[in-house]
Amino acid sequence: MQSGQNAWMEAKDTMKTTTVDVLVIGAGLSGIGMACHVAKECPSMSLAIVERRQRLGGTWDLFRYPGIRSDSDMFSFGYKFRPWHALKVLADGPSIREYIGETAREYGVEDHIHYGLKTVRANWNSARRRWLVTATNEAAGEDEQFECRFLIPCTGYYNYDHGHMPDFPGADAFKGQLIHPQHWPEDLDYTGKQVVVIGSGATSVTLVPAMAGKAAHVTMLQRSPSYIFSVPGFDKLSETLGKVLPSSMVYGMARKRNIVLQRLIYKAAKRWPAATRKMLLSGVRRKLGKNADMSHFEPSYNPWDERLCAVPDGDLFETLRSGDASIVTDHIETFTESGIRLKSGRELEADIIISATGLELQMLGGMDLQIDGESKSASERMTYKGVMVEDVPNFGYIFGYINAPWTLKADLAAEYLCRLLRHMDSNHYEVVAAHDDDGVRVPGESIMDELASGYVRRGAQGLPRQGTRLPWRVLHNYERDCDMLLKDPIEDGVLRFEAAGTVQAGETAAAA
Repeated sequence: MQSGQNAWMEAKDTMKTTTVDVLVIGAGLSGIGMACHVAKECPSMSLAIVERRQRLGGTWDLFRYPGIRSDSDMFSFGYKFRPWHALKVLADGPSIREYIGETAREYGVEDHIHYGLKTVRANWNSARRRWLVTATNEAAGEDEQFECRFLIPCTGYYNYDHGHMPDFPGADAFKGQLIHPQHWPEDLDYTGKQVVVIGSGATSVTLVPAMAGKAAHVTMLQRSPSYIFSVPGFDKLSETLGKVLPSSMVYGMARKRNIVLQRLIYKAAKRWPAATRKMLLSGVRRKLGKNADMSHFEPSYNPWDERLCAVPDGDLFETLRSGDASIVTDHIETFTESGIRLKSGRELEADIIISATGLELQMLGGMDLQIDGESKSASERMTYKGVMVEDVPNFGYIFGYINAPWTLKADLAAEYLCRLLRHMDSNHYEVVAAHDDDGVRVPGESIMDELASGYVRRGAQGLPRQGTRLPWRVLHNYERDCDMLLKDPIEDGVLRFEAAGTVQAGETAAAA
């Protein structure tokens, strides 16, 4: 332990070190939300945020493709503590980024962001009971360090460096542009071009109507269909209510309404999959007309085995009906100089091919997580209540819902972590970690196994594990999470606390 202590002090002596109580990694929707919760619920605690990019926003700063928008309504996708009052149901990316920035400024956390720093290593030192986090200034090629009591990565679940690009046969022969939406060229001019969008997920159904009309033609090429449903583009009910009721009341009603509707659809899909499928497909048929080829919209799986794709005012269906875009369900045999040849023998001419083929999963932004200098993989440990990691001290992480608006769970997790921090301070605890005494781990089961999406299957081995029972399971259930995270006692016999000068203490202290 002494050698580890010496290494710690040598590292602090050789580079710039910032010391805070709470260090948040990531200045996206989750990170800014977490920081705002700390600022308003734990105001005595010092705070810093480390962000790799040069601007805040996370996903909403990274993705710049045409039409980029939320895939959840903004009354429930926005922060609970800072209402979203605009009436556009699925907001565009720039508006969401501005909302995140305004929130950071309102809660005074913007000045605590350290930009341009990639977190490469986080080491917990048991003797000092502190984290030492090393971050690289990629522009200057220099390292900086942060020492903190509590570490909270809010880095999402995908690799920011590159998305998933399949090894397409013949791709080198293609003479046009091959683009992944995660790295959209700012100067891309697709006016009058033949465009093929590969994929059937949320990105594809957004890109096709956004590019149609300006492009000569847009073809959505999918191996298999996804469930696509239309939502109103504008919340007329809230607009009407806003003429007679206070905005805070209108917001509260809309948020509750939308959360309830989302939960009802999800529960119905799990309990009555055939009826839910029939309802979703009938909605598509109404939008496309009686002569539509429904084979392009009939998935082989049940609703919510993968995420549903929402389109505002049925814009995708309207674009398909106009003839500005078309949809093809087939498999790629090979790229050619001028496009794509399909296994059916059909050829798709293309000037631009967009591979909207998904993400690559990555936890903790790819940083090396260490305890006393020994690397520890999150994929070898269980998640505790979906907010902590088994046997990793003073560590929380934000991971939103995959079956509902991400921010619903992000807000709950942030509130829970602030409850925990206040509880530790009031009881003079220095260290907390979740420990499994009962051996409940389920081999191979990750926190995203509820979804069968391709990106989940590809990357599930890198995600934290689950157990056979609570608190070692991820519920993906808003109602039950509200109770577990906001009402259940902090001290539950699973969390182990250490006070100053002790090894384990506080197991019988008053519950929060």
